[in-house]
Amino acid sequence: MSGLRALVVDWGGVLTGPMSEVARSWAADDGIDLDVYSSIMRRWLGEEFGAEVRTNPIHALERGELTLPDFEVRLAEALSEGTGRPVAPSGLMERMFARLEHAPDMAGLVRRAHAAGLRTALLSNSWGNDYPREGWADMFDAVVISGEVGMRKPEPRIFEHVVALLDVPPQACVFVDDVPAYVAAAVGTGMVGVRHTSYETTKAELEALFDLDLS
Repeated sequence: MSGLRALVVDWGGVLTGPMSEVARSWAADDGIDLDVYSSIMRRWLGEEFGAEVRTNPIHALERGELTLPDFEVRLAEALSEGTGRPVAPSGLMERMFARLEHAPDMAGLVRRAHAAGLRTALLSNSWGNDYPREGWADMFDAVVISGEVGMRKPEPRIFEHVVALLDVPPQACVFVDDVPAYVAAAVGTGMVGVRHTSYETTKAELEALFDLDLS
């Protein structure tokens, strides 16, 4: 597609393995009923994933308005209430993300896009994660972490912020995420959206959009 010259990608679920698998592994390891956890997430996130409720603890954590230890206490309390047994809050997020695996094929795809001359950026909603930033200077022209900028997906302003850092109009930018609501929000700001489901499908879509060989 002519005029496209920038690529923005999510981290969890795009540059890592599927987040659903991470949650499933953590629930099994911690003895958590996954249905209870999923129910809490639906209640906190809203019926439409990404709906804005400013008192929402997930949204507050992602904006940096709630500390990680405070969020762990809130989540542990909700899990304890739902499961009927105590859940230790300390280190809860570390345990949750312990099985998180990086996706080197997707990282390579972004690096090749950057080497081909595209402007590239990371746009991630953070749950207090320790990001593996080694090599990012050669991979991204801009990095936007929600808790560091006080904004979160799907707020339009965070998409506006990342394209401003890339110095391109939204219409020149492709956004890749595994969450449909976030892709839709990016499209709503003028960006081209790609829902990530696998390396093969995302690579094929990006090659068609940018008219590039990203092998």
